[in-house]
Amino acid sequence: MPIQARTEFAAAINQIASEKGVEIDVVLDAIRQAALAAYRKDLSLRGEVIPEDIEEYEAKIDPQSGEITINSGDKNVTPPGFARIAAQTAKQVITQRLNEAEKGAIMDEYAQKVGAIVSGLIQRQEGNTYFIDLGRAEGIMPPPEQSRNESYVPNQRLKFYIKEIRESGRGPEIIVSRSDAGLVKGLFAIEVPEIQSGAVEIKEIAREAGGRTKLAAVSSQEGVDPVGSLVGQKGVRVQAVMNELGEEKIDIVSYSDDPARFIVAALSPAKDIQVFLDEETKIAKVKIPDNQLSLAIGKGGQNVRLAAKLTGWKIDIEGTGESAEVSEDGTVKEAEGDKPASAPPSPELRRPSKATAGKEEGTKEDKDVVEDTQAGASAQATDDVTTNKLDKAVKEEEKKESGAEEKKE
Repeated sequence: MPIQARTEFAAAINQIASEKGVEIDVVLDAIRQAALAAYRKDLSLRGEVIPEDIEEYEAKIDPQSGEITINSGDKNVTPPGFARIAAQTAKQVITQRLNEAEKGAIMDEYAQKVGAIVSGLIQRQEGNTYFIDLGRAEGIMPPPEQSRNESYVPNQRLKFYIKEIRESGRGPEIIVSRSDAGLVKGLFAIEVPEIQSGAVEIKEIAREAGGRTKLAAVSSQEGVDPVGSLVGQKGVRVQAVMNELGEEKIDIVSYSDDPARFIVAALSPAKDIQVFLDEETKIAKVKIPDNQLSLAIGKGGQNVRLAAKLTGWKIDIEGTGESAEVSEDGTVKEAEGDKPASAPPSPELRRPSKATAGKEEGTKEDKDVVEDTQAGASAQATDDVTTNKLDKAVKEEEKKESGAEEKKE
């Protein structure tokens, strides 16, 4: 509460408190501490013995006149001209105390904003860590809180998720994030009025920053479509969030208390899914047609990995010739003895069926007939060639005889 500014001193105290964002009592307490430090220094400069109980001494200040007195119990021990001495020697102490009080007030303010979305300007980079100008405070974005597909440059303005206030060797630090799932949740809260009113709630969310996010929404108000509310007309709401995230893909599904239905929704865009639950081990065995396996698993197993994180179930996907296990921590493991659906069978594993075997036997019998026919045809061809040669020879002899008779005549 500000004091009545009847004097220049009172007006100055009010102004300092306003600029630093602290209470009047904090400013006055800083002056009291500085007065005690100045009194100790004054005793040293004058060569007087410092009392053993000086820690029990008390400084008092008049908030209107600014008069300072040092008391030992009920005794006033203020030296002559102390106000001038205190003003000259206590400036640094007062400044330090006020800076500490200001920083503490700022940290208290941002401690209440943990989990909120704030706008910030990238100020500078030290190694792989970025420092963000948040206005009254400076935020720190370490490498684990950075999105893998984003590049940051100075003076770039982005939205950040305030993750925590962390103690370090330099004091408390404000940690901001661009990779936390809370960023996506907070951005939807800004874009979707139904979330602000409480009609729609994002129940679960799983994110791989820079790649894909899956979230499940539920409506508490009849007639409100949770998925449609988040998508928006012609997709404007979800597109606004994607633009802020650098075109990161976002899948929105309806939340269900039925684990089987929830798992089916989480594995979208795959269809024709059958789910068999084991409540004891919390393993869901999922059977999917071969033509839907690639959609269910996703590139690098991303789709099923996010589905496992979203639902909290270990998912075992099975299809003809393919099986993959995914736990809730996102680990993908190919089951032993299974082959990918696209892999051709090994040559040594091929076995002819009865129909094929009968066909092969029939082919062998036909082969003998063909060989006999070919042999007969070959013999016939040989006889034809021989006959042609004999006919040719006879004709040549007849020509010779005819020529000889003509010559005699």
